[in-house]
Amino acid sequence: MSTPAATPAPSLEELRRYAIARSLFKPTTLPTAIRKLGFVQADPMRAPARAQDLILRHRVKDYRAGDLERRYTRLAVEEDCFVNYGFLPRQHLALLHPREPRRSWDAKTRAQAEQLLAVVRERGPTHPKQLLEEFSHHGRMPGYWGGELNVSTQLLDGLHYRSQLRVKRRDAGTRVYEAVQHPEAEQSPAARQARAEALLDMVVALYAPLPAPSLGYLTSLLGYGAPQLRAETRQAFQRAKARYAHAQIDGRTWFWPADENPRSKRHRLDTQLRMLAPFDPVVWDRRRFQLLWGWEYKFEAYTPAPKRKMGHYALPLLWGDAMLGWANLRLEKDGRLQHELGFVHGRPKGAAFKLALEEELQRVSEFLGLDSPA
Repeated sequence: MSTPAATPAPSLEELRRYAIARSLFKPTTLPTAIRKLGFVQADPMRAPARAQDLILRHRVKDYRAGDLERRYTRLAVEEDCFVNYGFLPRQHLALLHPREPRRSWDAKTRAQAEQLLAVVRERGPTHPKQLLEEFSHHGRMPGYWGGELNVSTQLLDGLHYRSQLRVKRRDAGTRVYEAVQHPEAEQSPAARQARAEALLDMVVALYAPLPAPSLGYLTSLLGYGAPQLRAETRQAFQRAKARYAHAQIDGRTWFWPADENPRSKRHRLDTQLRMLAPFDPVVWDRRRFQLLWGWEYKFEAYTPAPKRKMGHYALPLLWGDAMLGWANLRLEKDGRLQHELGFVHGRPKGAAFKLALEEELQRVSEFLGLDSPA
């Protein structure tokens, strides 16, 4: 592959506009939006909706909370692991599977998992609840965030990760599994390197423009989705300057797809105010966030309440190319949507911001299926 042609370095302002415009494309259909993104990070927390829904609402025309789950079985989409857990086009599974975990199960755990897998293969799509009583002898284990979890539930998750199960659908938010057999992957050095490079291309396409340390961090996170390609993804990262367009800006190297131009005049922004999910591609990289907007955004859902500065689930407030601050949204028992705002440099004055805020709250209310915000 030839080295991408050198182009004049964009300014930080141009880079900021490019980062927003390329990710917040014109709303389209759900399949097209997922294909354009390549990956949509998932999170079970509702505040006031799940992360995947909050991400898609800006990119899918007339999207409503839960549409992805409701339409999942009709989409060429899979729940799986990439740099995090989420949803990705089915065509990308061949880059990730068969997956070879870094840590093997011991004999006891492997035997328990094989028992569960045999039952799912026999019965077809299986809800975990159908197995909990039958395999209650598997016991319980400590949960990641405290409390205890059923061992069988964790084994199902492990079988999914180990390429033995897939998520057929969700019933009221719970994953229903079915057995799957992924095709064997070619193991020649060239084929392995090609898969690793394709995965890194997906990362750059989703999160660009990326400062070099962030690209390195995301490369390490690919060890979650494709641990069997860790060496190859590192090699792909080491060749980043030969594969991606790049420039030195204020002493830092930034990367973006070779066929894109951050300085292009087509990267125009609208005047719509947007409340972004904490895992939205525009704000996901906290290092990039601080470089582009000059302040530190933190996700504090797991921070003890007395120590929070922004709130339980602060949604960054984007207006044009300005990241004004954050919003916390809350659904009251009577169905009303309440909001609290925080600003980095003070609340904008004038009618334009007031109108933009009212319109965004109305859009959120419609997305949640509410009559109107409070």
